[in-house]
Amino acid sequence: MPRDISKTLYDTIIIGAGPAGLTASIYLSYYKVSNLIISDSIGGKLSLAHKICNFPPEKEITGTRLKEKILEHTKSLKNKIILDEVIKLEKKDNIFSVITLNGKEFKSKTILLAFGTRKKKLDIFNEERYIGKGVSYCFSCDSMFFKNKKVAIIGNGPSAVFAVLCLIKIAKKVYQICLEDSIKGETFWIERILNNPKVEVLYRTKVTELGGENKLEFIILNKSFKNKKKLPIDGVFIEIGFEPDTTLTKQLKIKTDKLGYIVVNKDQSTNISGVWASGDITTGSNGFKQIITACAEGGIAAKSIFVFLENLLKNQK
Repeated sequence: MPRDISKTLYDTIIIGAGPAGLTASIYLSYYKVSNLIISDSIGGKLSLAHKICNFPPEKEITGTRLKEKILEHTKSLKNKIILDEVIKLEKKDNIFSVITLNGKEFKSKTILLAFGTRKKKLDIFNEERYIGKGVSYCFSCDSMFFKNKKVAIIGNGPSAVFAVLCLIKIAKKVYQICLEDSIKGETFWIERILNNPKVEVLYRTKVTELGGENKLEFIILNKSFKNKKKLPIDGVFIEIGFEPDTTLTKQLKIKTDKLGYIVVNKDQSTNISGVWASGDITTGSNGFKQIITACAEGGIAAKSIFVFLENLLKNQK
């Protein structure tokens, strides 16, 4: 009969299954540290990447394929992954209790927070009304619903750039709406956008309203913050960046900066003994949020957790 893993006391529970969490699990397994990954999805923002050309082992690879390769390595070590959302974290008598949305409780000696960041919303009138009816926060999930249609990507950062590159292969017309007067990202990809006749970039433009009867039919633009314009549209992809979810950090009183990112030491430890953090959720890597730095932070945290547990074992003897 299979063992109930919720009854196991793990050395480490990793919350998040992006590059940081998966890499940490790989390293911990080689250190013979028992670990469990709990996450509501696999890959994090890695799954959203159109193409990755700056990860040293790969000249060019999609985010989905790189996720699969890291996951294959993780699973080959027999690491356990639970697809669920962590809603509560507690610490009592130096043991951590992790409670999930499905009512499961798992216990561990240490915790690694690697849940990344979440998509920002526009916070404008009617935004919630049109989610799933023309408004999307995931171009890789929903792009095929807009084949041969007119779409707008709101944002001027790397995630918006990847969305545009994906949509120009599918949609009839693509508008990139930028609040600022430039597009940010890798020059190679930006040039592809600017040289594609299907794309129209609108600089210094803000979306102030969404409208339509039963689904999204138009957006109201505020060009140069002066003149308003109604633009007929079939779909909008909101790609204005990411922000940290502070729900779990507040529960354990973990120190964060003013934006909500977890403050970490050079070994990825936090102000709470037994808790580490890695990846986009942290203030580490000089703010350079890349796949390679997330992997590095995951590896550093794993080594630090191993040393912590070794010292814990020595003190118990």
